[in-house]
Amino acid sequence: MSRDMVSAQHFYSGVLDWEFRASRLGDGFAVAFLDGAPVAGIGALTERFVIPVAWTPYFAVVDADVTAARILERGGTMAVGPLAFGTGRAGLAADPTGAVFGFWEGAVVPDWSVGRGSAPAWLELRTREAYAASTFYGEVFDWSGERPGCCVASYEHDHVVVRHGHDTVALIGGGALDEAPDPEVRPDWHVRFPVPDLEEAIEATDRAGGSTASPVHTSPMSRWVDLADPEGAHFTLVAPHDPPGQAPAR
Repeated sequence: MSRDMVSAQHFYSGVLDWEFRASRLGDGFAVAFLDGAPVAGIGALTERFVIPVAWTPYFAVVDADVTAARILERGGTMAVGPLAFGTGRAGLAADPTGAVFGFWEGAVVPDWSVGRGSAPAWLELRTREAYAASTFYGEVFDWSGERPGCCVASYEHDHVVVRHGHDTVALIGGGALDEAPDPEVRPDWHVRFPVPDLEEAIEATDRAGGSTASPVHTSPMSRWVDLADPEGAHFTLVAPHDPPGQAPAR
């Protein structure tokens, strides 16, 4: 969500080579495409929504009212909605620790799927209590695998991994935040976008008025960095990493 959609589209076009197209949700929402595939959406924040500019994951649900009730029953907070929006109904909520997320009941853009091709590599919830968070989201969104087509959550290597079929769509990690309460540091969802060249994307971010929000992190398989756009919305870019002296990972 952005307060200046034109500037936001210009920034992400320059950094990630996105092309924006109108959608069935009206003038206040545009879908970003890369190589002909939908990867993200940017919506216009109005003055009546006193919420920060941010990237927010929206989870598809069958019934928005049932989802809102589940959120409240399990200690979460409903910030907006559910409200009619374009071709469906949307809600904005926060889990018991304050991490903000959305949900959507209605038609989705065809071929829009996290974890595939140019789409976000995955969504990551950085929180203090991964197990409690996985219980909350699992019960709200029915991540038990019992309903056909739904996601399944499992605990793997100190993370809760959420998969849709064979695609990893979300990670929930605990212990990454300081235990001491800090109003500037709270649990939140991060969106990871894949790029072929991390340094090139960082330079493009600087040229377009964004900023670097973390050092570059490295693992045997990838490298990633947290960035912020000119309005302060944080996002993460991840690129392949081939250790020196070794063949590229496959």
